[in-house]
Amino acid sequence: MSTFWSIWISVIVLGTVFGCVWLLWATRKSQTTDTETDRTMGHSFDGIEEYDNPLPKWWFYLFMATCVFALGYLALYPGLGNFKGLLGWTSQNQWEQEVQQAEARYGELYAQYGSTPVEELAKIEDALKMGQRLFANNCAVCHGSAARGAIGFPNLTDDAWLYGGTPQDILHTLNNGRQGNMPAKGTMPGMTNEQVDQVVNYVLSFSGRARDEAAAEAGKQVFAQACVACHGADAKGNQAVGAPNLTDDAWLYGSTYDWIRETVLHGRQNQMPAQSERLSQDQIQILAAYVYSLSN
Repeated sequence: MSTFWSIWISVIVLGTVFGCVWLLWATRKSQTTDTETDRTMGHSFDGIEEYDNPLPKWWFYLFMATCVFALGYLALYPGLGNFKGLLGWTSQNQWEQEVQQAEARYGELYAQYGSTPVEELAKIEDALKMGQRLFANNCAVCHGSAARGAIGFPNLTDDAWLYGGTPQDILHTLNNGRQGNMPAKGTMPGMTNEQVDQVVNYVLSFSGRARDEAAAEAGKQVFAQACVACHGADAKGNQAVGAPNLTDDAWLYGSTYDWIRETVLHGRQNQMPAQSERLSQDQIQILAAYVYSLSN
């Protein structure tokens, strides 16, 4: 944050606190009595009159104590622009401390399964419960709480694996992440709109949904030039590069003509973040077992 905005925020915050103190004090000093009276403010509404009584002392002192507390808090913790507070507290430090406490508390629970093969862990109920909680905290935001995915995020409960569904493949994905890249117009950046239509119809023909049979037939040649390198001559994909099978009913970005045309025209970029920097190896082992169990 720049010095200007740091000063700006500090002035507003401190001005608000001291303004409240001044307002309370001035109001208190302007009162003519410290005791309750029968004197009214001189106006009434529907027979209701307002008494001219002072603020209750307990209320006044409590509000003043709140202002003092606010000043003490701002001195100890961040709240005044770039001033970090006398205690040096940060949310990052707080999070790291809580992580260390959690690891010390639950580390032994994870460790008891860390050396167990994924296939065996997938049959242990307690391990799967732990894996489900790890999944909910770290994976559900993209893949959904039921792991059925969404547009751009694969379904983990079927057998259509972009990079392979063996325990080793899943562990590699969790540890290192994945970077998917579907280039715009495949390996033919100069593909015309007519050729795009042809290759889309050809892809749709795998499931008997081509709009134009003649275009689908012409698209076979376009596919061979622009798509075979990744998806293969039979269009069944290549897990080595994360190229999906185009002949099944599992679609990462939708299977309609418009969705496929959008993919061919503009390409797709997709990333699965590595979890090795966030989770321990024992946690990754348990999480891999849970993911493996979803389709096995």
